[in-house]
Amino acid sequence: MAEPLRVAATEFARNFARYQDEAISAKVISVTSHGRVVGGYLSASELAHYEMLKRKEREILTIGELDDATLAAIADAEYGTIAK
Repeated sequence: MAEPLRVAATEFARNFARYQDEAISAKVISVTSHGRVVGGYLSASELAHYEMLKRKEREILTIGELDDATLAAIADAEYGTIAK
């Protein structure tokens, strides 16, 4: 992943419209104050991706909810190998 664009908070506030457009290509803009990140601005696509990840993070499955194929795949899985 490319390094996010870093912008000072005062510059970001003064030129918000510019950075709003810049976020389309940069995806993420880190907003800094006195050299440290204090926030960020995400493009619409990055925000949608973030929200999807947050939903999946909260997803809880119990063994009883898994189908037989998934259970078999888990049972047959080997540590350190990549599924095909």
